[in-house]
Parts: sequence; structure tokens; C-alpha cells
Amino acid sequence: MDQLDKMLAKWQPTALSLFRFITGLLLFQYGVAKLFKFPAIPMFAKVELMSLYGAAGSLELILGGLLMVGLFTRPVAFILAGEMAFAYFLGHMFRDPANPVFLPLLNRGTEAILFCFACLYLATAGGGPYSVDAMRKK
Repeated sequence: MDQLDKMLAKWQPTALSLFRFITGLLLFQYGVAKLFKFPAIPMFAKVELMSLYGAAGSLELILGGLLMVGLFTRPVAFILAGEMAFAYFLGHMFRDPANPVFLPLLNRGTEAILFCFACLYLATAGGGPYSVDAMRKK
């Protein structure tokens, strides 16, 4: 088991950079869908820029792009973690304030929770060696 641990451990920095990029890309796609209606998804068809969904889309577009390149990774990821926590409680758990549903399987909040904790991890771990942040430190 030690050999497997050693073999996989040497790839951890690269995996962190890849994880950061993919997390940013996934958030970026939500921003594009909400703001530019591409691809055309019915649930984002009526999102306006000056709405709560529009604000979320703006954060996801801009900060997701920064996350992809690894610029200001820690503060960007922290803000996105907060946005995703806010999205879960406001948009999923309390969708119907008279009947809050905590279970993510029932309120369709699994993605928001995963994004929240992925971004929280990135806020603590940083962008990895393949990021603009790492290039700026050199």
C-alpha cells in the first residue's frame, strides 16, 4: 500500500490544478447558460441580469473564469463557496418556505453542495502548480 500511496502522491499537485480548472469550467458553463442563454436550457430562459439568478450567473461567469486560469484562487474560491451555500439554502432547501426540504435528493441541491465544498477546498489548498497564482509567485 505504501508504494501505491507514494505513486499517487507525486501526482497530487497536478490533480489539484486539474480539479481547480474543471471546477471553474463547470461553474463558468452555468454563468454562460444563465447570462447568454447558451445552451438554451428552459430553466434559465427567463434569467435577467438584474435578478438574483443574474447576479449568480455573473459571479459564476467571472469567478469561474478566474478559477479556470488560477488567478486569485483562494479569495475567488471562498466567494464561490459562499455563493453555493447561499444557493443551496435559498434556492433549494427553502424553495417553498412553508415546507423546507433538507434532503438534497429531494430538493435537487446536490450540485450546490458539491460546488460549495469543492470551492471551500480550493480556498484552503490554493490553485496548484499550474495556475497564474503559481506563476506570479516565481
